[in-house]
Amino acid sequence: MGRATHWDAAFAGGDEQRSWYQGRPSESLRAIERVAPDRDAAILDVGGGSSGLSGALLAAGYRDLTVLDVSETALSLAQSRLGKSAERVTWITADLLAWRPPRRYFVWHDRAVLHFFVDADDRRDYVQTLHEALAPTGYAIIAGFAPTGPEQCSGLPVHRSSPDDILDLLGSEFRAVESSVQIHTTPSNTDQPFTWVTARRGHAGNSGPRSAA
Repeated sequence: MGRATHWDAAFAGGDEQRSWYQGRPSESLRAIERVAPDRDAAILDVGGGSSGLSGALLAAGYRDLTVLDVSETALSLAQSRLGKSAERVTWITADLLAWRPPRRYFVWHDRAVLHFFVDADDRRDYVQTLHEALAPTGYAIIAGFAPTGPEQCSGLPVHRSSPDDILDLLGSEFRAVESSVQIHTTPSNTDQPFTWVTARRGHAGNSGPRSAA
């Protein structure tokens, strides 16, 4: 089963009982507002799916939003929730690993996409796409299952990461701005620990993550 087919099926019955669902994407919104106070900053939400982040960012005054996901079904859910406001967002249905960015973005936001790429080649392709998409002094905000998190999600294996794992993957031109472990409580009341990393591009070397926990 291809990625698009898998995720279209996962979202076919809605998302409010799926493990990744959030009523409000508070951690994502906080991380973005911290590094991009300018409401004209170009923000790319990769694997945004049906997330309410685009709506929260619009409500906060952001004006240059792009959401990419492999599942058209997931994006349709997000668009239907936004109604007329969906016209203010650029929606891209594409496999992230095959997508070539048409422009640069100031913020790359990824909540729970990278951890599905367990193959080393896929992870390298992910970073190559990130490097192509991100502005020279832009920020990468990445969240995925922590080392003590689940080993599978939505029937797929996952790659669990510490902050250092994510920073090593990004490469030496990124410097950690903030890192933490946050607990996501699923709709079934299961706690899932997520590693969150915010890193700035444009710095040779990094001094290691600074915990916000």
